[in-house]
Amino acid sequence: MRRVTFFLLLLAATVAAACQSMAQKPDYNFDFEQVAADSAIGWVGSSNKDYRRSLDSTIAKSGNYSAVLEFIGEQPSFGTWTFVLPENYPGKKITLSGYIKTENVEGYAGLWMRIDPQIAFNNMQQEGISGTTDWKRYEFTLTMAPERTERIMLGALLAGKGKLWVDGLKVTIDGKDIATVVPLEKPAAKRDTAFDTGSAITLPDLNMKQVEDLKVLGLVWGFVKYHHPTIAKGDVNWDYELFRVMPAVLAARNDAERDEALVEWIQKLGPVEKGGDKPSVNAKLQPDLDWITTSGFSEALTTLLTDIRQAKRTDSHYYIGLMPNVRNPEFKNETAYERMEPADDGLRLLALYRYWNMIQYFFPYKNLIEEDWKDVLGEFVPKFADVSDMEGYMLALLELIGRVHDTHATIRGNPVLDKFFGERHVPVDVHFVEEQAVVTGYRHDVWGKAMGLEVGDVITAVDGKRIADRTKELMKYAPASNYARKLRDIGPMLLRSNDSALRIDGVRDGRRFSKVLNTYEPGELKFNNPFYVEDMDFKIIGDDIAYINNGSFNAKDLPLYWDRMKNRKGLIIDARNYPRHFPIHQLSGYLMPYPIPFVAISRGSIQQPGFFVVDPPTSVGAVNGKRYDGKVVILVNEMSLSSAEYHAMAYRVHPNATVMGSATAGADGNISPIMLPGGIRTVISGIGIYYPDGGETQRVGIVPDIEVKPTIRGIKEGRDEVLEKAIKLIKEE
Repeated sequence: MRRVTFFLLLLAATVAAACQSMAQKPDYNFDFEQVAADSAIGWVGSSNKDYRRSLDSTIAKSGNYSAVLEFIGEQPSFGTWTFVLPENYPGKKITLSGYIKTENVEGYAGLWMRIDPQIAFNNMQQEGISGTTDWKRYEFTLTMAPERTERIMLGALLAGKGKLWVDGLKVTIDGKDIATVVPLEKPAAKRDTAFDTGSAITLPDLNMKQVEDLKVLGLVWGFVKYHHPTIAKGDVNWDYELFRVMPAVLAARNDAERDEALVEWIQKLGPVEKGGDKPSVNAKLQPDLDWITTSGFSEALTTLLTDIRQAKRTDSHYYIGLMPNVRNPEFKNETAYERMEPADDGLRLLALYRYWNMIQYFFPYKNLIEEDWKDVLGEFVPKFADVSDMEGYMLALLELIGRVHDTHATIRGNPVLDKFFGERHVPVDVHFVEEQAVVTGYRHDVWGKAMGLEVGDVITAVDGKRIADRTKELMKYAPASNYARKLRDIGPMLLRSNDSALRIDGVRDGRRFSKVLNTYEPGELKFNNPFYVEDMDFKIIGDDIAYINNGSFNAKDLPLYWDRMKNRKGLIIDARNYPRHFPIHQLSGYLMPYPIPFVAISRGSIQQPGFFVVDPPTSVGAVNGKRYDGKVVILVNEMSLSSAEYHAMAYRVHPNATVMGSATAGADGNISPIMLPGGIRTVISGIGIYYPDGGETQRVGIVPDIEVKPTIRGIKEGRDEVLEKAIKLIKEE
């Protein structure tokens, strides 16, 4: 549900204020009885002005007060009451309960709780409390992971219109009231509060030497972060240590002074025990650490960094881990600095260093970046230093992320970027077809058609700017693995504006035209997203072809469909979407009569950051008496991303399979979230996905055996030309 995604993105903006309140009064105020200045102590809410938070002294379940959330605006979205638990706690299960009363709720109301980073979440959306209801007790339980927990938040939520009252909340851990549970001791890194209110770094107008010194600082800071055992134990807040050493680096008059400052800084971490840095001869990727000895550092700094490189390390690290089973990187204990001031020079550089080093040591496709990643660090130091507002900061981040060339890696749902690209939309879909921006559908049946635009119209200019020029401008702000996917992402951006109307030039059937088009708020439109499909999952085409929509197909239905498909001449598996139910192994077990290798996976290392080793190939198929002897055609295009690409690789090993369509998005491997200062969330592909022979899939995508792309004529006629070609192929003898 779109509101929920919006809720998750914006919730971070309320957290720091809540933390400040908790620091002043760390008592639990779950009954809303502790009040100051007409506000419940310890509680804050979302910044959404369409929702009013208040205390009610006339309607309460118990005591003197209940908390109220009421929609008072014009555009419903959501409002929250938020409470941040002041500590981390031992335990297996945490339960939130409380009483809710509602009035005329259109949408839903509920309690919510979230364990960060992305450990557990519930907002009672499934319960769907709506309408007018009297006081009723509600409860749910989440599974805890104290060793990974950074923050636990809870509260009440109103999504949509109406009004809710909440009272009498209670939190228990393994059945014990939270007030009786002894919190876990905070690691030393969390006890360092010196820069909680900001970095206190003010950059001068940087000269070339200072830019180079800051590049060196970023290299060294990240290397030590992931290689030094003292930092691995959580004994040091490495963000704050950056702010402590940066003034000395900036003040250095020459390389010798810079290196001396770095040596003195690093030596405070203590000596290291040798025994690490054992290269793997079978590694897919080797770490890029030659700069330690080739950068012309002082002998003292080079020796110190070399010793740290060779230090004995374990698989336990405060800032980095590997997720269970899949083993993609988990970036831990990375403070989000939600209330960051964009003018904070230190925090902006921290964002650059943090992201750059995550890619340097834990991105499985770093070899496909196609440029020296160290040069990118040097290039972006002045870019991050020179901006001073949130828009400039966000655009610098987005451009940096784009240099990784990973379709997974972008920033979504950010209001600053929405403002930059345009908060309002023309009610039509635009995608690139035959390298031209083409109207492919409507986002509002009435308004879209009333614009006078028809499906198949080619847009040639927007507000006087040629589409080719606008596309070129947007390229660096459209992170993606390949050109086709970039175009797919840019298309919907072309008819966005902050104005109530925009002017377009276009071509229809060879004739040029111009029109002024009204724009609308996103909430007024229906966004057609072929990435997710909800419609039919299985059908028979004609008499001899079975069709499976891989986006909505559920493997539990296979026994029902098998008799209908097993004797058909052909099977079409449509993977031009994202699979909701992950049917890969069950469906493959019905297609292939025995296991066939289809993928090899590379995974990173905590002990040796930068090493990636490929596991033995994984197979699909089963010896179970099932097999499909007909033709199998797998449909793909640039919307086939990640899991969809993984599924296509598996189905492709069928002995009679053909992949048809166009190259996929070229981003596979379980995602790893990254938090950056300003509460910015992005992700990367966290494991490497390869064919069993080592062939690449990242950036390349799943290359079809037969390339078929939509045409403008086909779009105008409402045809699915890729599906038509698949049907024709199956019917051919």
